[in-house]
Amino acid sequence: MKNIFKDHPNSVGETYFQHLLKAMSFVIKLKLIAARAFIHAIFPWCFEHSVSDKIKELNDILQARKDSNSIAKN
Repeated sequence: MKNIFKDHPNSVGETYFQHLLKAMSFVIKLKLIAARAFIHAIFPWCFEHSVSDKIKELNDILQARKDSNSIAKN
């Protein structure tokens, strides 16, 4: 029987709870980025580059995880 709570986490080399914690850490980071973007929208001189820099950092983290998981599968 298919276990919808474990299939995806296992496919990326994590347990359900490891995946939950990692995903929640991204939620927190994204909320902080969104807050900076909101402030930047009102005060354009604030956080001029930090929002895009943080998004690039998150992308780098996700790509590294993706790459390490694809290497582990081979």
